[in-house]
Amino acid sequence: MSIGAVHPSKPLSSDHVTVAAVIVTILAWASAFPAIRAGLQAFGPIELGALRFAIAALPAALFLVLTRPGWPTPADFVRLAAGGLLFVALYTGLLNIGEMTVSAGAASFIINTNPIMTAALAMLVLGERFSAGAWVGTAVSFAGIGLIALGEGDGMRLETGALLILGAALCNSVTTVVQKPLFARHKPLTVSAWNMVLGALVLAPWLPSGAGQFIVAPSSGIMAVIYLGVVPSLIAYGTWAIALSRLPASRASNFMYCVPPVATLLGFVWLGEAPTLLGAVGGVMALAGVAVVNWRR
Repeated sequence: MSIGAVHPSKPLSSDHVTVAAVIVTILAWASAFPAIRAGLQAFGPIELGALRFAIAALPAALFLVLTRPGWPTPADFVRLAAGGLLFVALYTGLLNIGEMTVSAGAASFIINTNPIMTAALAMLVLGERFSAGAWVGTAVSFAGIGLIALGEGDGMRLETGALLILGAALCNSVTTVVQKPLFARHKPLTVSAWNMVLGALVLAPWLPSGAGQFIVAPSSGIMAVIYLGVVPSLIAYGTWAIALSRLPASRASNFMYCVPPVATLLGFVWLGEAPTLLGAVGGVMALAGVAVVNWRR
């Protein structure tokens, strides 16, 4: 399969597996924001990432051993290594460090430049089509995320960490486009498992320091890092791979606009953090934009 080839995708409304994969990914990644905040109170940003993906990598490695999917070709291994380096190690490190100085709303706004980056890259590299209506929906979602950010108590307060989070968004977009062709030859969970294992190996130098912090961490920090390793990492990276294997890269990425509104809702349910009126309007706009992109697809 050439890089420019694109598989036809099933309509999302008729594919229950794709729907389930998208929903689980959104819920899991939305829940990662409060978990990261809790984890950073007990661990350094890189150590948190090293522990998180060490936890995820153990069952992922066991999955590869038991299923024996076959050794990837050199070209495919380069794409898998890009996922481990960019989508796991570098993305996590940049996001964790950035969130130490950037407000949650501003971080959500910056990280959600990812669907726009992905759509542009997918058009240039994969030859995917993104209609004018889809771009309108993307603009509506992006504006809605901006309102969520402005509705934060600290407003759009972008500090030096903003560039790091922007780098994390770029890592996500590049990996999405680079790994899309893998799904013509490899099962989604195999790709996800390789990402976990290779990413954990890249972060391994920080694991001893993380283990030392784990020993003295409070129970809240320990629960946060275990949750991050299992739900937003092991499970959500797998469901994201399933969604990406069944949808064009640009369309799959567009669903990530749902993460900040859902994160806001989870914050209200779990922590009693009531969203502002501006944030509520932004959430509705973000979801409406996703609906426009996927209307009659």
